[in-house]
Amino acid sequence: MDPRTPGQMISTLLKERGWTKRTLAIVLGVDEATITRLVSDKRPVSADLALQLEEVLGVEADRLLTLQKDYDLQLAKIAFRSDPARAVRAQIFGTLPIVEMVKRGWLPGVENPKDVPAVEAAVAKFFEAPTVGEVEFLPHAARRTQTSVDATPLQLAWLYRVKSVAAEMMVPPYSDAKGRAVVERLRSLLSAAEEARKVPRLLAEAGIRLVIVEALPSSKIDGACLWLNATSPVIALSFRFDRIDNFWFVLRHELEHVLQHHGQVAPIVDVDLDGRIDAHVIEEERIANAAAAAFAVPPEKLSAFVARKAPFFAERDILGFASTLGVHPGLVAGQLQHRTQRYNHFRSHLVKIRSIVAPGAMVDGWGDVAPVGL
Repeated sequence: MDPRTPGQMISTLLKERGWTKRTLAIVLGVDEATITRLVSDKRPVSADLALQLEEVLGVEADRLLTLQKDYDLQLAKIAFRSDPARAVRAQIFGTLPIVEMVKRGWLPGVENPKDVPAVEAAVAKFFEAPTVGEVEFLPHAARRTQTSVDATPLQLAWLYRVKSVAAEMMVPPYSDAKGRAVVERLRSLLSAAEEARKVPRLLAEAGIRLVIVEALPSSKIDGACLWLNATSPVIALSFRFDRIDNFWFVLRHELEHVLQHHGQVAPIVDVDLDGRIDAHVIEEERIANAAAAAFAVPPEKLSAFVARKAPFFAERDILGFASTLGVHPGLVAGQLQHRTQRYNHFRSHLVKIRSIVAPGAMVDGWGDVAPVGL
């Protein structure tokens, strides 16, 4: 029978040579009790001792050390007691940005991210679970403009924050008639960046909660559409890119989800929206992308403009085209970037807009903490 432990291997080799334990002790320069403990597997074989035994007994040191490792592992398995709480901690601390969530005030009552009991209690409350062991990442529909992907824990944490912030808002019930009407009212705001300050109020009057929550690092979220109930849609924006063209594109994209009643079964989280429309986009996103792209700059008019002016687009041409459409030049510039794939061009028109929209909106992030549960 092949030896299964280092002690069995040493005992076998001693018998083959007719050595006693005392003989090996003398050869190695140790006391006999040490050899007795080795043979009975009560003392592990170290790397140094394995090399000595290789020298005097002719057994490969690697083989002895492998036997020792396997033996130690088997002993550990016998003594091991599974701890479900450890798996929960791995899920919570290994997948969620706990430090960032504490910093942003998402986990009230937690002063030190290393305080495991406090963190676990706060995480359970954050995810609306009775205990941390019952935290479950709910069904979702995370979307990209090219393919459907699973939402990450980062994205789901952001979504839960959106839900909690939106629940604090008071708005009248939504109706499809109000939704269609607000789209037309928003269209009248496209001529100047400052007009965007009216967006939160107009949406609220239509029964649509607008929530602005700063994206978590690496989450890649641009926006989301969800419903608190059948008459309470929520549009969430992350302002991951603070540009006038991105703001209006993402907003109109999410508005189309609301108009189409998308996201009622499970929230829609839009990731990496880039305005492209192609055959690989899922139907819900194709509809929302098309509506967003046509909102400020009708595709047929943009195509005609590009056909007339390409490959050179003079400043006066962009300003003139924007004036004809009655929109801010940044909206034309953003569409031109997508159409020509020249993202280093026309950037002077892509003005920042978050500081204009935020004062009238429910905002969480950039140093501000939304009043949740107060």
